[in-house]
Amino acid sequence: MSACGGPKIKSELRVFESADELATDLAEYISQLSENSVKERGCFTIALSGGSLISLMGKLCEAPYDKTVDWTKWFVFWADERAVAKNHIDSNYKLTKDLFLSKVPILNSHVFSINDNVTVGDAAAEYEFAIRQLVKIRTVGVSESNDCPKFDLILLGMGPDGHVASLFPHHPALELKEEWVTYITDSPKPPPERITFTLPVINSASNVAMVAVGEEKATAVHLATAGTGENFDASSLPARMVQPTDGKLVWFLDSTAASVLDVSNGSSG
Repeated sequence: MSACGGPKIKSELRVFESADELATDLAEYISQLSENSVKERGCFTIALSGGSLISLMGKLCEAPYDKTVDWTKWFVFWADERAVAKNHIDSNYKLTKDLFLSKVPILNSHVFSINDNVTVGDAAAEYEFAIRQLVKIRTVGVSESNDCPKFDLILLGMGPDGHVASLFPHHPALELKEEWVTYITDSPKPPPERITFTLPVINSASNVAMVAVGEEKATAVHLATAGTGENFDASSLPARMVQPTDGKLVWFLDSTAASVLDVSNGSSG
């Protein structure tokens, strides 16, 4: 099971003049993947992160998507979560519930949140077990390259330091190969205890979308997408280690996040 390494896979870059234009295209992208997955597999499995990403999904709650998306076929997961109560301001679940889940008719039984009543280690183990059960019955697909779950879409933001999910620069969690879900107790940004998908799971998805908005992300975006020398330490920039094995990677960037990109490196949306 390989988490990283090998040649850098060329990704698709979509650059937009504004966050609003980005949100419009992101909604259409997610809607199309949902439609394709429901046709092919009978369901759509999506894993979310937190931050500004959730507000950028807001157009899915509006016409035409509120009526055209087959919400009953959605299964929602979290690529990472903070080890706090579900009603805590730092909870990714609360953010998603308030801004998205409360506005669309996704079935409660299809929303797989992380247990907030146990230790962070137990919560990670429980979440991995729940995903393994869904892989067994093929609600969640399985990778052709390894035994990892194959989510239809993993939607990730990126921090100015290049972290994705709760995988931070130089953290030992980046090296994990066998685990699907792990936990950390020493996050460099609060809160310290978090649960996160590992790189093998992220890289086994059918589709990964990386969303970055704001000038403070520009350097990390450049380093994550540009060619670098042999001696570049990928663990210093986890976003660069997101390289889907058999899937597709699409970057959604506003013009400020893309401000130091080589324009020949991607396409403009």
